[in-house]
Amino acid sequence: MTVTQWMIIGFVGQALFGARFIIQWIISEKRGESTIPLSFWYCSIGGSMVLLTYAIHRQDPVFIVGQSLGSIIYVRNLVLIDKKKKALAGGGTEK
Repeated sequence: MTVTQWMIIGFVGQALFGARFIIQWIISEKRGESTIPLSFWYCSIGGSMVLLTYAIHRQDPVFIVGQSLGSIIYVRNLVLIDKKKKALAGGGTEK
């Protein structure tokens, strides 16, 4: 890949990652309260994975560690959200 193609990948990842804040803001405004929708977490994961790919290409250890750790947290949040939904659907009282 050319340098320009890699830069495009980096900018796409950054745009996807940044879109999560716009999504969160719009949903919060619609609901009249601070809300973090599922799409926030999916944008976080998608953007983080694209940026991680870019960081690996750039061989930037700081960027690699930051994006790697973030991805784990975003996936974990989705697991916790799913667990809560299942507990509520089943009538459970999980915390």
